[in-house]
Amino acid sequence: MAEDDLQELPGVGPATADKLVDAGFDSYQSIAVASPAELGNTADIGDSTANDIIQGAREAADIGGFESGAQVLERREEIGKLSWQIDEVDDLLGGGMETQSITEVYGEFGAGKSQVTHQMAVNVQLSNDDGGLDGSAIFVDSEDTFRPERIDDMVRGLDDEILEREFERREIEGSPDDDDDMRTLVEDFLDHIHVAKAFNSNHQILLAEKAKELASEAEDTDWPVRMLTVDSLTAHFRAEYVGRGELAERQQKLNKHLHDLMRIGDLYNCVVLVTNQVASNPDSYFGDPTQPIGGNILGHTSTFRIYLRKSKGDKRIVRLVDAPNLADGEAVMRVQDGGLKPE
Repeated sequence: MAEDDLQELPGVGPATADKLVDAGFDSYQSIAVASPAELGNTADIGDSTANDIIQGAREAADIGGFESGAQVLERREEIGKLSWQIDEVDDLLGGGMETQSITEVYGEFGAGKSQVTHQMAVNVQLSNDDGGLDGSAIFVDSEDTFRPERIDDMVRGLDDEILEREFERREIEGSPDDDDDMRTLVEDFLDHIHVAKAFNSNHQILLAEKAKELASEAEDTDWPVRMLTVDSLTAHFRAEYVGRGELAERQQKLNKHLHDLMRIGDLYNCVVLVTNQVASNPDSYFGDPTQPIGGNILGHTSTFRIYLRKSKGDKRIVRLVDAPNLADGEAVMRVQDGGLKPE
């Protein structure tokens, strides 16, 4: 979107257009879904002017009104499904993880949360026919969990037929039988994973803004961003805001961060995958006392909530806890050298 286009909106001159673009509001759609306060702070304008700009953008982008259920159904056909490459889990999730939604994966240390994020960073790059989304991934790492060596393992662990197709699709000469050729393929997979380490909660929030810029730049390329991962979402917030006195501020900040992530998923039709830490509920006398961090803010914002727990050996139980259109249920997978595999 050219800056001159923004100047067609009411109350937007050259200086305001420059400020909006610098802040990432470079399209009618991105402005249309902003709040007046957010836009006002960004462009140093009053709430009334910001509201006029937003209304103008909504009219120009043709969003913000009511639509029929049939139109909603038609729009939902654009939503992609990212496969886990495990039939039992994909069936549980109605075909895989949805784009334009936040999927939260929570569980105890060692349950396999980071294994899922690494596997999805590989799977998202596969073709639609192979269960992927033909796109690249953004990985916000708040716990120093990203390991390129694990991506190497998981690429090599893909089905041989998928590997053959990936060589051809990426125009790489070679085959899965040659280690040098496989190393070239792995490097190509790694090239399409954009990783940033978050040092604190403020930096994590800033990286979400940077992720939006990156997704915008890649939108019309051969490798658009189709997955945004934050591993873990709550670690910094939990460490920095301690005690009941800081709970309200933490939840408010977390809420804004989640809505920033959701906006990226909506604007660029990508999967938003976040991992979450857990705590034990001391008031629970029956059943599993494990509870995800983040309270109702995270519970209401996450579209899909998945609970991972350890089982015997390399087995992990994948439990769908909450989804708007799917029944609760469980599936079993294995965490192996070659990645996530069926039981």
